[in-house]
Parts: sequence; structure tokens; C-alpha cells
Amino acid sequence: MTEPVTETVALSSRVLGDAGHGDYIWGHSSARDPDGRGVWIKPSGYGLEEITPDIVQLLDWDGGILHGPGRRHVEYPIHTEIMAARPDVGGVVHTHSPHAVALAAAGQELRPVSHAANYFTPPSVPRFTDTADLIVTAELGRSVAATIADTQAVFLVNHGIVTVGPDLPTATIAALLLEDAARQQLLTVGYGGLPTWSQTEESLAKRERIYHPAALDQLWQYLVRRLDRHVPAAPVG
Repeated sequence: MTEPVTETVALSSRVLGDAGHGDYIWGHSSARDPDGRGVWIKPSGYGLEEITPDIVQLLDWDGGILHGPGRRHVEYPIHTEIMAARPDVGGVVHTHSPHAVALAAAGQELRPVSHAANYFTPPSVPRFTDTADLIVTAELGRSVAATIADTQAVFLVNHGIVTVGPDLPTATIAALLLEDAARQQLLTVGYGGLPTWSQTEESLAKRERIYHPAALDQLWQYLVRRLDRHVPAAPVG
């Protein structure tokens, strides 16, 4: 990331909103504080498409507000506990993207029926089923972190998704790709018949060719440019 961390969180939020991940005022993204103080995160009470750098909050590891106006999101433990458990993670996204929620609730495993799905599988995307309620305690946050383990995403069944990355742009792209993959799989199944998908060797090869770091950086720059041309997508309830 070359921009200030507050700008990165604001861009991530607006990219997610532009891509249809908004759920009115719910959903949030965060970046690890470069000085180790905690996480920079979208504040509570705003839609993803509304976030600007001046309102991004810095929370300490216990959820105390060190910087920024307003109230914090009650689900901050998703972010703090994953980053505490995963030193390799620099960004975390949690949204309620509709197709991914539907796929997980239907009990279906994500299959590599599309390019987007190859970003995640193999292995299988893990499923968090301890609760479908909000993740409001450190204990639940640690359980989410244990479920995601060393993968890039987790389905919070009947709730939403969490994606991670070495930085917030990568975690944001992962959230968009997971929703795209779920949408494509549900569309595929809707046609009936017997769906086909890539086998492990092909999936891993496609992942390396399509989603290498330079391509992800180019994709992030495109998503940011698109914000200047598009009116943000309407929130999806």
C-alpha cells in the first residue's frame, strides 16, 4: 500500500460498496496499524460507500478508540483477533454479500466452476458455525480466527463472509472474488444438469496465472479508478 492507511481503509470501503457488498450501514474492513497499536477500521453508523479518510478509526487490540470520531463496530473482534493470530495478515474484510451467504446457508461447498473460485479452492473454504449471531467477544473472534486458520476466507454460516490478505487491497479483492464465485456457482446449478469444475492441479495453475501479485495490484488500481466513474451501487439487504 502506498497511500496512508486511512485512505486505504476508505478506498476499501468504497470499493466494496461500489461492488454491491453494502448492507445499509453494516459490514466493515480494516488494516493493521503500521506501528502495532491495533487496527484502522470503518466506523459504525455509516454505509461502506460513505467512508472517507477523516472518519476512519484506530482501535487498540481491546477495542478502545485511539483515533477517529463516532462509535466503533461491535464486531471489531473479527479484525483484532484474526490479526493477533495471523501475523501475516495486514487486512480483514467482513461483509454480508448475498450470494456467498446463500451458498453457505444452503450447505454447499464452493467448487472451482469459475476463475474466481480458483482463488480460494482448493482447499475448501472453511465454515464457521459456532453462532450465526454477531461476533462481539474476543472468544468468538478467536474462534473465527481458528476456523479461518491459514486460508484466505471463511463463511460465517447464516451471517456473512470474512476475507484476509497480506494487505487490505488483497483482502478486499478476495471479498469481491468470493461473492463472484458464489454467484457463478449458484447460476451454474440453476441450469440443472451436472456441473463440472477444475481439478486440483488445474485450479492451482489457474490461480498462479490469474491472481499473481502484479495482477492483484493492477486489479486494485482498476477498482479505485472505477470509483471515479460509477455511482456507488445501492445497498443490498
